[in-house]
Amino acid sequence: MSSSPQQANPKPNKEPNPEPNKEPNKEPSTQPKEELKEEPKEKKKEERNEERKEEAKDGKKESWKDAIYNPRTGEFMGRTARSWGLILLFYLVFYAFLAGMFFLTMWVMLQTLDENVPRCQDRVAHPGLVIRPHAAEISFNRSDAPKYEYIQQLHELLQRYNDSIQERNDLCLVGEYTEQDDESVKKVCQFKRSTLRQCSGLSDTSFGYAEGKPCIIIKMNRVIGLKPRGDPYINCTAKRDSPLQMRYFPSEGRLDKMFFPYYGKKAHPDYVQPVVAVQLLLTKEDYNVEQTVECKVEGSDLRNNDDRDKFLGRVIFRVKVSE
Repeated sequence: MSSSPQQANPKPNKEPNPEPNKEPNKEPSTQPKEELKEEPKEKKKEERNEERKEEAKDGKKESWKDAIYNPRTGEFMGRTARSWGLILLFYLVFYAFLAGMFFLTMWVMLQTLDENVPRCQDRVAHPGLVIRPHAAEISFNRSDAPKYEYIQQLHELLQRYNDSIQERNDLCLVGEYTEQDDESVKKVCQFKRSTLRQCSGLSDTSFGYAEGKPCIIIKMNRVIGLKPRGDPYINCTAKRDSPLQMRYFPSEGRLDKMFFPYYGKKAHPDYVQPVVAVQLLLTKEDYNVEQTVECKVEGSDLRNNDDRDKFLGRVIFRVKVSE
């Protein structure tokens, strides 16, 4: 009787088999879970891709409008209103400062200028010489001399030196500078036409051209404030083997110091600069031959030998007279 229950117990223990029951339960549980997890991920990716495509399309359509004005950010031409205000304020202050500096420097410069002195004065300190008639080569025929324009040029030049006009001017001290720095109205020294005598055009209206003895008028360029040292005079020489006879008016070709200094066109409007007349005493042997004459200012500190400027303190001209 005791053995029967022991034999009955092993039977129910052998009947349950857990392994075949586990395998069919695992298969239906795992497959649907994986499908549920994968489907939402794919949908989300597709939705995101579609959204990006739509945003890209919208961005392409609105890019040219946003370059001018972007309603989302409120930017105009790539800047906000505050940014535009700051940059405009900067440039306003910057250019206002530059304009102020410009007008300040101009005002300071104008205070240092003298209205009687040219503002664009580029003249040399040492004047040059010029001649009348204004020609590098003076060629004429004795019989036709009165017809030439040379004589007309000399008459026009000496009109302002007429004695009747010069008598209105002041008599200055010979050999001394006429300094008038502190005077508002500058006086003018007399230089009468009659002092040129045979080359004045008064007694001989042809200035010696009809006789074959032409007169040449020489003058210096005006230089403001020039006061030449010494006693300047004009000296002419002919470039040939034998000397050429000449006469000077005024005597010895002097440029008197009383005509210096010159104070400028505004302060010295009626100024009369001194001139020297040189008469070439040509003979028949000199006719039909070109004569080269060089005139220089001598007797002072004025330069007359600068190789770079042939008109600085000297002048060269040619004369040819035919019968």
